Order: sequence, then structure tokens, then C-alpha cells
Amino acid sequence: MLNFLKRRWYVFLILVFAVTIFFARQSTSKATAKKENGYTLKRQDLKEYLSLSGEIDAEERTVLRFQSAGRLNWVGVKEGDYVRKYQAIASLDQRDLKNKLQQTLNTFVKKRYDFDQSQDDTERIGDQVTREAGDKMKRILDKAQYDLNNSIIDVELGNLALEYSNLITPIEGIVTRVDIKYSGVNITPAQAEFEIINPKTLYFLATADQTEVVKLKNKMSAKITMDSYLDDEFDGQILDIGFIPKTGETSTVYKVKITLPKDVGESQFKIGMTGDVSFLVKEKNNVLSVPSQYIKNNGDKKYVWTKVNDKRQKTYIKTGEEIDDNTVIISGLKEGDTVYD
Repeated sequence: MLNFLKRRWYVFLILVFAVTIFFARQSTSKATAKKENGYTLKRQDLKEYLSLSGEIDAEERTVLRFQSAGRLNWVGVKEGDYVRKYQAIASLDQRDLKNKLQQTLNTFVKKRYDFDQSQDDTERIGDQVTREAGDKMKRILDKAQYDLNNSIIDVELGNLALEYSNLITPIEGIVTRVDIKYSGVNITPAQAEFEIINPKTLYFLATADQTEVVKLKNKMSAKITMDSYLDDEFDGQILDIGFIPKTGETSTVYKVKITLPKDVGESQFKIGMTGDVSFLVKEKNNVLSVPSQYIKNNGDKKYVWTKVNDKRQKTYIKTGEEIDDNTVIISGLKEGDTVYD
């Protein structure tokens, strides 16, 4: 082996030379990379956006149910129908209620006769009775008055029960759910629900945590991108920002309602569609800035590394606000200067 190396000494020299060149190039490459890890200042427009996720909801949506149980007599709508405000959509069998109301009216008439008779008797014999008998007659008249008042209340309650047997929608909109589609069955209030949503009141509902919601203001412009229409971008505006946290969430988040464009067909948006909304929360035009990663802290002072005659030195600066990972430079640097990490 030793004899082989003596005869092939030049092979050994070539290997040593190759290894030396390899490590030299690696060292030069790292030095060059370090040298090039700088940023040259320039004036630019800075913008910071806040992006939130959400879904479409409606301001006007309601679930209607009867106040009491009964026999379903009439169902006037089906899923997909569009109803007007205050339109009747279903009713219970009213025969029992009408009979009870008539019975209550008869009782009222009887009580009215009794009251009138008591009043006439009191007036007719009022001057001919003793003080004690007069007090008794007054009590009889008061009792008749109370009976008459209760009878009037019974009539009003019977009339309300008859009115509540009709289910009337307080909003216009699309019928999205009908639990019982056919009449003739006995139902409880929870068994026969009707859901109605007004498509004219759709909005985009997003949630912002407590660090994000402070950046938002009412009437702030927004850009909405729906997962169903990735190629389209819709303009919106903040309609309302929740004052209390949204319930049922593990973290502290707030509701943010954003309007949807009115010129888009109502059928294009549907309840529950998801998407993202972005807001321009900060903007500075034509400012001198550097990426925030280049700025160092020395107590309450800030500085960057610059070079003078190829030597690194600290240059203290005065900074403005930070926008999208860039910090505005107020003084200490000028356009064209280069800072290093």
C-alpha cells in the first residue's frame, strides 16, 4: 500500500487540492450570502389588510309555531313558497274555540242582565231602606260589576285564542321549512314549525377576535370572496360590530355584519355559504420604510446595521407605525441607504 501511494503521489495531491477548493467555495458562498443579506431603502405605498372568515346569514328570519296544541285544519304554504308580510300560512281547527267563545258571550250577556237588574233594584229602593240594607245592596251591586268585568275578560281571552289559531308571518320571505305538510293531524306547538327567511336582508357574518375587532369601524369598506364564486369579488361595508362576545365560542370573538351588494341576484347567495372578507385597516402612501426584521432595540432606542467603508455600524433611527411587517422610517436613514440583518 505504501509503495502504491509513493508511485501515485500525484493522486493524493489532486484529492487534497479538490477538498481545499470545495471548502473554499463553500466559505465564499456563505460570505457572499451574508454580504447580500441587505435591504436598500425606497419609498413605497404600504397597506395592511385584515382577513376574516364567515358565512351568509339573514337579518330577518323567524320560526313560527302555534301557541297551543290542536288539530291542524289548514296548511297554506310549502317549502320554497314566497309569502307576504302578515300573510296567514296555517290554522288549527276553530270549531271548539268558536263554541267556547259563543258560550262565553252567552255568559257575558247573562252577567250584563244581572248587573243591570242589581243596578235598577238599588236605584228603586235606595231611599226606602236602612243604612245597613243600603250597604248590603251596594255590595251586591259591586259583586255584579266584578262578575261582569270577568265575563268581559273571558270574552277577550276566547277571542285571542281564536285569533292565535291562525298562524301569521310577521315578515315576508321564502318558506324554508314546513314540519307538517298535511292537515288533519293533531299537533303540539313543537311539532309544527314553519321557518321563513327574507332573502332581501342577507348579509355576510364574520367573527373577529379581540385583537382584530379593535381595527374595525362601522361603514368600513370590505371585499368579499365566496367559496362558491372564487373568481368573483363582491363589495361590502360593515353594517354592525358586536358589542358583546359571541356566545358558544371557546375564545373571545365578536360578530361583524357586512352588507352584500344589492345589484346581485338574490338567488346567487344562499344561507350558510362560506367565504372570506378582507378590510384595508392601515395605509401609508409614498413613505420610506424597511422590513421590521432589520430593526433592533437598544433599551428605548431603535437602530439598524449599516456599513461605512465595509465596516458594520449601528445607526440609530426614529420610526413610525408598523404596517404589514414593514416599519415607517421618520429619520436616521434616507432613500438608497442599505441596512443589514
